[in-house]
Amino acid sequence: MNIIFIGDVVGQKSCANLREKLPKLKKQYDAKLVIVNGENSADGNGITPVTAKYLLDSGVDVVTTGNHCFRRKEMDAFYEESDIVLRPANYPDEVVGKGFTVLDFGSYSVAVINLLGTVYMQNLENPFYCVDRILEKISSKTIIVDFHAEATSEKRAMGHYLAGRVSAVLGTHTHVQTADEEILGGYTGYITDVGMTGVIDSVLGIRKDIIINNMLTGYPQRYEYAQGEQIICGVVMEINERTGVCSSIERIRC
Repeated sequence: MNIIFIGDVVGQKSCANLREKLPKLKKQYDAKLVIVNGENSADGNGITPVTAKYLLDSGVDVVTTGNHCFRRKEMDAFYEESDIVLRPANYPDEVVGKGFTVLDFGSYSVAVINLLGTVYMQNLENPFYCVDRILEKISSKTIIVDFHAEATSEKRAMGHYLAGRVSAVLGTHTHVQTADEEILGGYTGYITDVGMTGVIDSVLGIRKDIIINNMLTGYPQRYEYAQGEQIICGVVMEINERTGVCSSIERIRC
């Protein structure tokens, strides 16, 4: 089966751009499953029930998140009710929501796990121990991991740690697509960061003048989304649903 994973969608205009282009992408790659990181999908940061539903209604099957997953209080009830909008699994068990899901395709199933890195990030459960605990509960052959992390070293380490045990380890969070897609151990698709879905002429989707001024002065700035030509970044993977082996991983940038 072919699976598309789309990187961090920045703002509602980027959601609209994805909705417009996703049907063509799914047809082009004959994708049976689409996963999107939507933690920045709401204008003003974070994700809301409105943007989560918008992505799902656009043809997305699973929405993952990251360190901004709880920016909006209204998401608490939504996480509790949804099996396909995830928050990172290494939050404490008492926190609302789910950190992984299993999708039933009849003769096979696909598991999606959402993890948050801890290097330069939040002080949560060690994601390596967390994913071990989750894998003990999952019988699916095809397992996709969204590792939302800052440090490339932590992402690379997780990729090698899970090589041969999951179908793909896909980095998110930095919004810059890396050129290191590969198959680890002849089994696991990997990329350090799938990239951003947002405005090209920007700094991580934000107006570049605002970010530059912040870098020059150190003064807090009110972030505003950039305007202009949009880009969609992600990857498409070919995975054997019977074995879970990823035979190819290709960057998407359109």
